[in-house]
Parts: sequence; C-alpha cells; structure tokens
Amino acid sequence: MTSIREAARQGTAGPFVALLLAVLSFSLLQTMVVPALPDLQRELDVSPTTTAWLISSFLLTSSVGTVLIGRLGDMFGKRRLLLVSLAILAAGTLLAALAGALPGSIGVLVAARAVQGLGAGTFPLAFGIVRETFPRDRVPVAIGTVSAIFGIGFGVGLVVPGPIIDALGWPWLFWAALVVVVLALVAVAVFVARDLPGLGGRVDWAGGGVLTVTLTALLLAISQSRLWAPGVVVALAAVAVAAFAGFVVLESRLSAPLVDLRVLRRRTLVTANLTALIIGFGMYGAFTLVPQLVQTPAEAGYGFGATVTESGLYLLPMAVTMLFAGPLAGRLGPRIGFTATLVAACAIGAVGFAAFAVGHQHPWAVATGAGVLGVGIGFAFSSLANVVVGAVELHETGEATGVNTIVRTIGGSLGAQVATAVVGATTLAGTGLPTAAGYTTAFAVSAVALVAAALVALAGGRGRTR
Repeated sequence: MTSIREAARQGTAGPFVALLLAVLSFSLLQTMVVPALPDLQRELDVSPTTTAWLISSFLLTSSVGTVLIGRLGDMFGKRRLLLVSLAILAAGTLLAALAGALPGSIGVLVAARAVQGLGAGTFPLAFGIVRETFPRDRVPVAIGTVSAIFGIGFGVGLVVPGPIIDALGWPWLFWAALVVVVLALVAVAVFVARDLPGLGGRVDWAGGGVLTVTLTALLLAISQSRLWAPGVVVALAAVAVAAFAGFVVLESRLSAPLVDLRVLRRRTLVTANLTALIIGFGMYGAFTLVPQLVQTPAEAGYGFGATVTESGLYLLPMAVTMLFAGPLAGRLGPRIGFTATLVAACAIGAVGFAAFAVGHQHPWAVATGAGVLGVGIGFAFSSLANVVVGAVELHETGEATGVNTIVRTIGGSLGAQVATAVVGATTLAGTGLPTAAGYTTAFAVSAVALVAAALVALAGGRGRTR
C-alpha cells in the first residue's frame, strides 16, 4: 500500500505496521464468531439464545473498553495502554481457544468473549499514536489506512471462518486469531516509541462505573429486544436514561472527568457523533443481511443456497474496496474537506444499498453492491476519524475517538435489530423463510438512513482542524 511505502521513507513503517496489526487483531474478533454460531450451537448443545451471548458479551465490554481505555491512554500513555489492551485481548482469545476442552464450555466461551471485548481500546489508541508519531501532513492518510484495516478486519472476519471451521473446527478460529494478536503485541512492544508525557491525574472510577451501567443497560435493551419481555426491555431503557443523566451530572462537576462533556459539545463533534450513529444504523445491516440472504435456498425464489464459506465470498468485494477507499479518503480530505468526503461516503453507501434492494435476486448485483458499499464504508470510517481527530487537541484524541466509535457501535446494534425485524416481518407460507420484499425494504431503509447521515454531516460544516 502507498501509505506503508511512504511510512517506510519517513522511518515510521515499523510503528505503522504494528498499529495496523493491533487494529486488525481486534476487528477480526468482532465478527469471526458470527459464521460459527450454528456450529457452536450444535457442538455445544445449546440454544440460539445462549449462543447469541457470544455476540452480546463482546459488545457490552467493548463499548465500555473503547471509552475507558481510550481515556486512560490520554492520561497515562497510549503505547502503555495499547500493550495492556492487546495483552487482555490475547488472554481472552487463548481462553476462547481452550473453552471446548473445559467444563461448562459455553459459559467459558461467553466469559472469554467478554474479556476479548475489553481489547476495544486498540482503535482510539492507534489513532492517538498515529497523531504522535507521523508528520502532520501524513496523519490523514495514516488514519484513513488504520480505519480501512478496521473495516477490512470486520469484513474478513465473516469470510475466513467457513474454511477454518470446515477443515479444523471452531477452536482454530481463536488459535488463528491469537497468532495475529501476539504478533501485534510483539510489534507494538518493539517498534512503537515510548510514550509522550500524558495528562496524568486520578482515574474517574465513579464515572466509569456509571458509564458502564448506562451502556450495559442500553445495549442489552437493544440486543435483547426481540428475545426478552417488553417490560424488561423498557425497564432497561429507563435505567440507561437515568444512568446517563447521572453520568452527565457527575462528569459536569469533576475537574478531571472520564469524558469531558465540554469537548463533546463542540459542533463538529456533535454532528460527527450523530452522523456515526446513523451510519452505524445504516451500514451494519449489510453484515447480517447479506450472508442470510445468499444462504437462503433458491427454492424461496431469491436466495442462492450458498454455504457459510460461499456466503463470505459475497462480502469479499467489500473488504477489497475498503482497503483502497480508506487511504484515498485520507488523501482527498485535506484537499476538499473531510466533511465533503463524509457526505460522499454516505452517498456511495446509499448507492450500494440501492443495488442490494433492486438486484438481490442476482449474484452479480449482490457482489457489485458489496463492492460499492465497501467504498462507502472505507470513506466513512476514514472521514469520521479524521473529522474527530481534527476537532480535538492531541491529549483529547483517545477520549473523542473512543466516544465516536461506541456511538457508531450503538447505531450498528440498533440497525441490525431493525433490519432483522423488517426482514422477518413477513414469511413465505409453509417455509418460515422471509419474503424477498422484506430484504428489499430493509436495504431501502439503510439507503434512506445514509442519505439522512449525509444531511447531518453537511450541517456540521468544516469544523476546526487542530
């Protein structure tokens, strides 16, 4: 990649590759378990509701870890916290690989996934280290590449599990991932320079506790909305609202809060976070709907009867185009403005979803739509990160990018639930399979959401660049 060659010329290739490995190691683990859920359900003899916790436990801890570890990196050194984050990720991955041989395998595996989620700090920490390490004019391209790798790992995590499971069994998903995590840990320890002085100070543990309650209640309400009783979901939502109100009051009174709300009130960050929420809502539906769509038997009138391995290949064009789109957005941003590239990202993503909506009966249309959507996602991840980084001081990078990441995750969780509900609203008589119209509607909803995200991004203006 061009950005790696440029890093080599500037003497930053080692740190850059180390950061890419760190981000890749976490992003792979976000989705690698998704294609394995049916095998895990069968081999561990558990219900779909139980295996769903392999996703939920990871989501819950990663939401807290993203913000908390990002902030601790600002305070005590980003390299130090990145090593801690990768060590936690390695421990969780090792436990997951061994889970099948331990008593209470599913409980161990759920716990291991929760430990893995705490490695989410790799993303904001990587942005902060890029900003400290690279010349200022190369920061946008480097951030674009890091963002692209994050998205690529997310997509590749859906592609590679099929062949690994077929050949070696599900524990090898985690053994393979552990190799990447360990390589990242060693690379960061060897190549990333010692930290610049951090802010220091006392850790806001009270704020961390209240934020944990807020995010846990909110994400449980979203992720379990179709499984738990409505009264329980409403109660969780109420707890989330009350805890968030308490968090705002608490953080407003502290001189060194976990999250500086004065920073987040800046217009550029408000619109960037709202845009991230809507983008997450719109884009993440593709990761759940496309595999489900292509695996539907052709007898339904629209599916292709693909295997798990084959369904991952339909998303491969998305991973390929992301690889080039992220750095490209990093180059275009300084010339035309990152708000403009963010708007373009949303427009391109809407086109990709439109291709899904009108052509999902044809394999070529699904693959083409995935490729177009990959450009949109690559542009979006890169542009959002650069908008946020450009709006904050160096010592605020981890905190601000961490918040933006979790907001996007919340949007993605909500979008996945809505997309699944829309698809499942109507079924083919006698089969229980969704109708083709359900997919058309869900893809159209995602396209409309991305148009709305473009309008919100425009409202933010160019913002300030620091």
